Amino acid sequence: MGQQRQLGLWALMAAIIGSVIGGAAFNLPKDMASAANSGAVMIAWLITGAGMVMLALVFQNLTLRKGELTGGIYSYARAGFGAFIGFNSAWGYWIASILGLVSFIPLLFSTLNYFYPIFGEGNNLPSLLGGTLFVWAFHFLVMRGVKEAAFVNFITTIGKLMPIFIFIIFLVFAFHRGIFFTDFWGNGSFSWTLIMKQVKDSMLVTLWAFVGIEGAVVLSGRAKRHRDVGTATVFGLLGTLLVYMLISILSLGVLSREQLQALPEPSMAYVLAKIVGPWGAVLINVGLIISIAGAMLSWILLTIEIPYVAAQDGMFPRSFMRENRKNTPIVSLWWTSLITEAFVIIVHFSASTYQAVYSMASVAVLIPYLLSTLYQLKLVKTGETYLNDKDKVRDGLIGFLAALYSCWLLYAAGLDYLLMVSSLYLAGFVLYIPMQLSRKRKLFKGQDWLVALAISGAGIAAIGMILTGNLSP
Repeated sequence: MGQQRQLGLWALMAAIIGSVIGGAAFNLPKDMASAANSGAVMIAWLITGAGMVMLALVFQNLTLRKGELTGGIYSYARAGFGAFIGFNSAWGYWIASILGLVSFIPLLFSTLNYFYPIFGEGNNLPSLLGGTLFVWAFHFLVMRGVKEAAFVNFITTIGKLMPIFIFIIFLVFAFHRGIFFTDFWGNGSFSWTLIMKQVKDSMLVTLWAFVGIEGAVVLSGRAKRHRDVGTATVFGLLGTLLVYMLISILSLGVLSREQLQALPEPSMAYVLAKIVGPWGAVLINVGLIISIAGAMLSWILLTIEIPYVAAQDGMFPRSFMRENRKNTPIVSLWWTSLITEAFVIIVHFSASTYQAVYSMASVAVLIPYLLSTLYQLKLVKTGETYLNDKDKVRDGLIGFLAALYSCWLLYAAGLDYLLMVSSLYLAGFVLYIPMQLSRKRKLFKGQDWLVALAISGAGIAAIGMILTGNLSP
């Protein structure tokens, strides 16, 4: 059974906001303060805002010019650079999305600890058992249908935005210029070297805050009207950017950077408690629980779509195309849930933190982002779909800036995370090679050999470093 076009503009926007505004928003005061002072935080958001707008415009442009590519990020990579690169984009996005799902678990149960101390910091045995129940509860909810799950996501999106808006309103009235401008640049003076280091350190935080902005593109095959995809992407981004900037910047005018760094998770709850008392923490913690529930639902919808579309192109096993009576890609859903559960267990026993898992997810998704920007540049160079030079110049500039931003993020991530993520990409060979051999296709063509060698070398090095204790997941 083929895809049914079930999702309208509001459902697509809810999918974006639901997946973007997840746990990250509720810990932004602490995460941003841990990386930078007030001045550098503002610069970081300006860079992130500009970069993400460029990425959103790339996604919008590609959906308009290549409307037949309904798999979004995966489809762009395959159309532009061949089967092997396309497979890696699909695999990388799938694994990144699963890591995103996994990262919600420790944050959720550290939040529940506010009400039920049995969960500790979200990384003990009760949290592991609760996380398992959580994963499978959402599994069976999504089994009931994509349209039904999208409706539930729309409701949870409204539910989680309410406490965030209340938080921002109280921040506006509690904001003190004196606190905000104290040690504005750090170390008591202005230094470009120090500022750029702070901005670089905050990049994975701001990237993670926006991972999911491509949600409407991934679900484009299920959109009622194709033009809604680009509209939902751009407006979803701009609204989310404004919310994030207000949360992190205004918080630095309520508590000092040192005070914000010392707050427990979720830091937003304790900032509001400082302003209005304990009921503020209760409100934010309840909002975060709703937010994580909605974000997990959105992420599952996105995650199961990529293997489903890749299977239609022969890049994943044909079984991933199978749908149930509710048009849910059922095999893709089962594998997603099983791998998510495996990662939840691995993260528990390796004692990895929420920040470590979301950083790996952010780096893993950067590769598909970069490939999408390079595909736009390729279309500009070849002139495909273009009728005049004016459009080519505009889209070429947008694609170049988006690619530059993606490369900057890879640099900012650091070598350790790049190595760990390369080991995850290497694991994809276990699926890719048998698929190609079973269909009597060449494993690699042309430049694919260089890419394969790079992934293999970095991945094997990462595994060796992990086994010897020189690299911690």
